[in-house]
Amino acid sequence: MAQIHPSASVASTAVVTGDVTLGANSRVLHHAVLNGDLGPVRIGSDVVVMEHALLRGRPDQPDQPVTIGDAVLVGPHTHLNGTTIGDEVFVATGVSMFPGSRAGRGCELRINSVLHVNSVLAPDTTVPIGWIAAGDPAQLFSPDRHEELWAVQEPLDFPGTVYGVPRGTSMREIMRRQCDAFAPRRAGPRVRP
Repeated sequence: MAQIHPSASVASTAVVTGDVTLGANSRVLHHAVLNGDLGPVRIGSDVVVMEHALLRGRPDQPDQPVTIGDAVLVGPHTHLNGTTIGDEVFVATGVSMFPGSRAGRGCELRINSVLHVNSVLAPDTTVPIGWIAAGDPAQLFSPDRHEELWAVQEPLDFPGTVYGVPRGTSMREIMRRQCDAFAPRRAGPRVRP
């Protein structure tokens, strides 16, 4: 069940469901989705989650809840899945952060940038607009450097981390598993403080 600090607020059209904690003075704006049904979502104090952001905790991954520190901006249309974000981080519009990723204190992920699975962004690092950060420690790649990125990205095991399957598993099998994972478990109300 969601735990929302009395000084926090959730817009009437936002959805907060499952194991979600929202810290003091934090704000969840219209149409944002904080989905803690499959894994925890933990948000610190003085955080703004903007319109249409999706935050989803990971199932069966105790080290991959969504965890957001204090004084963080989560921009509109972001996708945060099983990631950890330190204090004072700026996450711009359209950013994607994948399971097992971590952004250290003071990072800046600019518009449409990506922090790949199991990648670690050192504190105070800036990921430029549209760039990809991958590896541990993360290296920065422009979109035109796909072959170099793939050399770092492939061993990070996206299919194993995200879907629990080895690379090369058919989409039919992956989607069967995904449909099972997202099958309705219980009907729960939207939280509106």
